[in-house]
Amino acid sequence: MSERKAEKKYRWYWFCVFLCRNFCRIFFRMRVCGLENVPTEGGFLLVSNHQSFLDPLFCGIFVKRGLTFMARDTLFRNRFFGRLLRSVNAIAVRRGEADLTAIKAIISRLKDKEGVCIFPEATRTADGKIRDFKAGIGFLCRKGRASIVPVVIDGAFEAWPRSKKFFKPFCTISVSYGKPLFAEDIKDCKDGGIAKKLTSRLRQMQSELRIEQGKEVFIY
Repeated sequence: MSERKAEKKYRWYWFCVFLCRNFCRIFFRMRVCGLENVPTEGGFLLVSNHQSFLDPLFCGIFVKRGLTFMARDTLFRNRFFGRLLRSVNAIAVRRGEADLTAIKAIISRLKDKEGVCIFPEATRTADGKIRDFKAGIGFLCRKGRASIVPVVIDGAFEAWPRSKKFFKPFCTISVSYGKPLFAEDIKDCKDGGIAKKLTSRLRQMQSELRIEQGKEVFIY
């Protein structure tokens, strides 16, 4: 990519972030904490639970570094929407199989010291609870050799459950960025062990966040 095209894409990305940030502030009550845990340099992986269709916005718009997002390949079939997704650094991923092309692209961006946002449940929750993470997240963490920042989104399920066609405005959306895990923390773990470790970490963060808000804690 030429320097001029790269600069144009950079400006477009941050313009979209600006629009999405204001959209969220208008239609939701946003509560964000722990942003200091997002690395200011080097590659990093945001690992988040998946409550609603808007989670990439909730997870990414307050981070002050550019992010690459994962999106299921079916979303790219619409020509206009597909171009829009690619313009904001989204990578298409085939669901239900090991998509080696997408995996290589993610690892490459992590090694290039970029940020990547991923939802290891691979689908939106049906009840607000955090499902067990897919073991593939462990492989990405090991091969990418980047910092891993656990992120919990709460309130998005109430705002837009997968059973509804439209979101409910003015709900409180809480986003919490936890302390990062570093490559040295997981170098001796197997892929399945890393996935279990991260699942447990996010469930604990979710419980703490819900207790803080006076909500009922999920039982796993």
